[in-house]
Amino acid sequence: MIHVCSLSKVEETVARTGAQRLLSLLAAGTEVMRPASIVAENHLHLVMHDIAVAQEGMTMPGEEHVRALLDFGYRWDRAKPLVVHCYAGISRSTASAYIIAAALAPKRDEVELAQTLRALSPSATPNPRLIAVADALLGRDGRMIAAIEAIGRGADAFEGIPFELKIEA
Repeated sequence: MIHVCSLSKVEETVARTGAQRLLSLLAAGTEVMRPASIVAENHLHLVMHDIAVAQEGMTMPGEEHVRALLDFGYRWDRAKPLVVHCYAGISRSTASAYIIAAALAPKRDEVELAQTLRALSPSATPNPRLIAVADALLGRDGRMIAAIEAIGRGADAFEGIPFELKIEA
């Protein structure tokens, strides 16, 4: 199970779910305190801004970020939940949860997965750059991009409501 939340909900989400793995996607300078129950080797902290096109002074999500999060997802034994978060729990984290779910269930329909994401999180607005890079790396021929575009921008929110996304075989 993948649990998605905002930075402000990390501690309580990890405690509530018993998660033993944590994926943090934050801009440089945004600190995250790793909960004591998460050992250092089970915490991946990727530094990037929530942007889809290059902007001066900002770190755009790239292939190295997506490869790292895919590797982290592939190494997850799924015995205990994974918590994925960004600052607001709306864009980078929802994209990453979608990417990991797609990678771990390669036969799962991209549209069904995107619609499930939307049903679970009305505010989810997956970062399109992360989705595009993952689509290419996973050989999805644009299907991930099209599925995320089809669900559109999520409802406006300062912070997403935590949710859980099941991994299907």
